[in-house]
Amino acid sequence: NTRAFSVAYTKTRDSYGLRSPTMPMLSNPNKKRLTARFASSPASNKLPSTPLSRVPTAANELVEFINESWTSYHATATTSRMLAAAGFVQLSERDEWSIAPGGKYFFTRNMSSIVAFAVGEKYVPGNGIHIIGAHTDSPCPKLKPVSSIIKSGFLEVGVQTYGGGLWHTWFDRDLSVAGKVVLRRGIGGGQLSQELVQVDRPILRIPTLAIHLDRNVNTEGFRLNVESHLAPILATAIKGALGLGLAASCPSAHDEDPKSYEKGKKPAHHPLLLEILAEELDCDADEIVDFELEVCDVQPSVIGGAAHEFIYSGRLDNLASAFCALKALLEAGGDGSLDEESGVRMVAMFDNEEVGSGSAIGAGGTILADAITRIIRILCNNSHEEGIFERTMRNSFLVSADMAHALHPNYADKHEANHAPKIHAGLVVKQNANQRYATNAVTATLFRECGAKNDIPIQDFVVRNDMGCGSTIGPILSANLGIRTVDVGVPQLSMHSVREMCGTEDIDICYRHFKAFYENFATVSSEFTDIDF
Repeated sequence: NTRAFSVAYTKTRDSYGLRSPTMPMLSNPNKKRLTARFASSPASNKLPSTPLSRVPTAANELVEFINESWTSYHATATTSRMLAAAGFVQLSERDEWSIAPGGKYFFTRNMSSIVAFAVGEKYVPGNGIHIIGAHTDSPCPKLKPVSSIIKSGFLEVGVQTYGGGLWHTWFDRDLSVAGKVVLRRGIGGGQLSQELVQVDRPILRIPTLAIHLDRNVNTEGFRLNVESHLAPILATAIKGALGLGLAASCPSAHDEDPKSYEKGKKPAHHPLLLEILAEELDCDADEIVDFELEVCDVQPSVIGGAAHEFIYSGRLDNLASAFCALKALLEAGGDGSLDEESGVRMVAMFDNEEVGSGSAIGAGGTILADAITRIIRILCNNSHEEGIFERTMRNSFLVSADMAHALHPNYADKHEANHAPKIHAGLVVKQNANQRYATNAVTATLFRECGAKNDIPIQDFVVRNDMGCGSTIGPILSANLGIRTVDVGVPQLSMHSVREMCGTEDIDICYRHFKAFYENFATVSSEFTDIDF
């Protein structure tokens, strides 16, 4: 499965002409002059740099994972493939489950949320469930139910903003669409189906206004109206009509309120866009019933930095956490061994975190409680033993994994001096007195001790008192389930930008700490005595 990701990743890089770091540099005719100029520098002989081959495996695998996962739907599909390849059995919430110690299972909801779990061989009723929770969604523009806009001779696509994105970063990017499509294949109408689509080539762009028409943009800031200015351009009206053979009925290039191409009714979506989707899906455009599409940046994720120490990518928040949790689940205990496990290891990846988690597929919904309830009932043979669910929850533990704000060198004053997370320094434990995070002294200690047994570094974060604080799925799940919870995250820069960055070492540290959590938590927890948690 990883090999398949690598092939797809290489193909994507090649299509953009990206030079591999292992390829020779072009000759520099000024090399001797440059060497002489910097002869007094300690680095004059050879620039210190980490060879690409020494980039942590987890970081390279994350890049491949994200390149396969343009949307929450694709992230869930990619995760499902990896789980199936590792021997996990897919369940359906509509069917009766069969679960046993030593078994590995997963299920999805809405094709965008997924729960995977592995039952220890030594599991006994009442033992805890050790969960890492993350989310699959990221801020992005999503297509409106009626997306067709024709304005000033251009075909534009109407979008609505999803989450709290840095929307100005989406301008002047090579964009496309991906998501879920509802189809009714077959002449005369067959059954409805849901299929994923991803248009790999750039078909959209949101151009900025020339500085000559916005002279004060550099002094007064970029003033964006997300309703008026964020609609991407798909094509010019004339070219779009010619491409479909509709030039004779094409609206005027200056028609602000155009009539339909056909039958006097304005189509919900541009026929040109539907034709592109149909080509990707190998279907007829008339077979497309509806869709949920996101605008996506087509530039692939890469290892970057002079020392190959960074990941430049979209959707690091929060696919980085999701991937590290998945990799830890697959490899904990030695390639996923459950021989010595006495609890249940679980990963839960939710959709809709960026908009508050209040949905059937979000952390505020029933998906995790439903899964835990069914697991306990089956493993306890539907026992009516008093308090079995509650006892299981009190023995359980949740790691709420979401990205953290790394110290920004140009805005260091935005951090509280004693709690400024650094890149390459370990996972960040997030704390907030106003319960924006669910961490407390006991849960922080338990998580730290799991990593300390493997000499894994860790750091702390508290937001400044004069700044607002975000939140996570941690407080939601902690309150709903009564489960001990710690909020942690990988430090990153450019959070919620179309293009984010984090450290390669931090991805490896995150994976190793999550793996240590699965392997060490039962032992660490048993070391606490007479503590009410």
